[in-house]
Amino acid sequence: MGRLGEAGAVGAAVAAFYLAGLPRSVPGGDSGELITAAYELGVAHPPGYPLFTLLAKLAIELLPFGSVAYRVNLLCALLGAAAASLLFDTVSRLSGMPAAGIFAAGMFSFARLTWQWSITAEVFSLNNLFVVLLMALSLRFEEAASPKERSKISKVGAFCCSLSLCNQHTVVIYVLCIVLWVFSRLFREGELTLGHVLKLTLCFLAGCLPYLYLPASSHFNKARWTWGDQTTLKGFMTHLLREEYGTFSLAKSENGSSMTDILLFQATQMAELSLAVPSLAIAASLCSVARLEVKRPPLVHLFTLMFFSYSFFFAWRANLDISKPLFMGVVERFWMQSNAVLAVLAGLGFSSLFSLGKALIGNNQILHCLEWIVAVVLVTGQIYSNYSICDQSRNDVVDQFARNVLSSMPPDAVILLRGDLPGNSLRYLHYCEGVRPDVTLVDQEMMTYPWYLPKLAKHLPGVVFPGHRWNPVEGLLPDGSITFNLHHFLKVNKHKETFVCIGLHEGDPTWKKDYSLWPWGSCDKLVPAKTAFDPVEWAGRTRNLYNWSEEYGRFDSMTWEAVANEEMWQARMKTAFFLFGLAETPSVTRDVKAQLYTLAYAVFHHEK
Repeated sequence: MGRLGEAGAVGAAVAAFYLAGLPRSVPGGDSGELITAAYELGVAHPPGYPLFTLLAKLAIELLPFGSVAYRVNLLCALLGAAAASLLFDTVSRLSGMPAAGIFAAGMFSFARLTWQWSITAEVFSLNNLFVVLLMALSLRFEEAASPKERSKISKVGAFCCSLSLCNQHTVVIYVLCIVLWVFSRLFREGELTLGHVLKLTLCFLAGCLPYLYLPASSHFNKARWTWGDQTTLKGFMTHLLREEYGTFSLAKSENGSSMTDILLFQATQMAELSLAVPSLAIAASLCSVARLEVKRPPLVHLFTLMFFSYSFFFAWRANLDISKPLFMGVVERFWMQSNAVLAVLAGLGFSSLFSLGKALIGNNQILHCLEWIVAVVLVTGQIYSNYSICDQSRNDVVDQFARNVLSSMPPDAVILLRGDLPGNSLRYLHYCEGVRPDVTLVDQEMMTYPWYLPKLAKHLPGVVFPGHRWNPVEGLLPDGSITFNLHHFLKVNKHKETFVCIGLHEGDPTWKKDYSLWPWGSCDKLVPAKTAFDPVEWAGRTRNLYNWSEEYGRFDSMTWEAVANEEMWQARMKTAFFLFGLAETPSVTRDVKAQLYTLAYAVFHHEK
């Protein structure tokens, strides 16, 4: 079997494991929004992810089976398997030892973090593929024996570098390292001419073409869900540079953990790959410095530089508090990019140690068998350790959360969404699966952006917006747009039953003047304050809103499943605590207080 066949076999094996544990429904986090943007041909959250959106749309249209979410999950699994195949080929080619390729590809692909996010509708498996592709092209460039071959590979590399930036911006650190390395090599060879630089620039610009999708989608404005207005240069650059989140930051207005804490967290996460991986990566770097049994030392130096540059830069810019389990889960996903480089270095360390053994012992046949045994045993152990954790084939928690919330709503209701969990999961079911088409979904945070209502109001029929933008202070802005507060919004939409899910934006208390919040499962209903509250009737209406059977506390606290499960369990007690709070009100008479206490107790024990 040739090298291409071996790489294909590795990719097929990884794909088989990935497909076995593939989730059948929408996962948590950004997945629902990314799938909806692709389904509607809209624009995803900054920086837009045009390449992933277009690939996901192709998968949705071309795959004839499964839900919309399943098709995009499947696409990501295949991209992850392709990354494994290319990783195997790169390490095998670089080390001359297929067992080292098996070790590197297996330890990376079946690590919990990689496996978990390679079977989820997210941008990470495509980013992993690009990271490995850039390392593979660096190897081809280093191997090139003639100026013509170096010129050809550098042009392909320039195109792939910019194409990778059409997916995940964090890869820019690797791009910069590789570009500087290639330019220095071309300069030393006397091949860095003005004409060559211009050709490389054109190839780089060609790779950026997917970003034309953003203004095109925004111009036609057919998507029922989209983010931003990219029809102007300012709007395009705002989205591209993630200004609404903070350029080169993970979140807006967040006080994150220290750089030291982030780096320590990364070190802990690397150990999860297996202590053998970072240990062998260190061995490869040391062997390259000492010129001991390691091939292509310049590449080892380049990959080491890439690893440390990315690690320190990300730790500096990751402005999330990792003491919070959910934020810890958000941050750890970005270590896959450094883990891919670490796996390549570990593969080289693996081959270097066995090459040293062969040089010292001389019995190549025994060591050749041993290298395969060690590689297979370590990879098998990785699979055994993580399969049960990463098997998501029966995980439909986020999907069921969204279905329960939507099914509980009365006809033609308006839901004011807040947060990623309800926002992305409900949007996916509503737009992609056609669940509850009578309900209208309005995003609270998006209503504060100047582009949201001008772009999407026409897709929200039956809802009246008394201005162009939500703001607690009503008035006319310098750009001519009119702001409205929540009180005004509720007043002009009194013909609709309005719910909030989950919670209301704290910055606008105007609704409190004439409205009250009554519990409705995970959501709350905004009711005119003058409406008489019948506790018995309301307890009866909200008693069996949801059909939820998940065990409390069964999910890892870093996952969206844990968040969804917690919300559903809290929803069971919400009416009881609301009634208890009313009973504690000083103005309530003794008889009514006793009635409320009794009812709260009955509701609590019924839900419990």
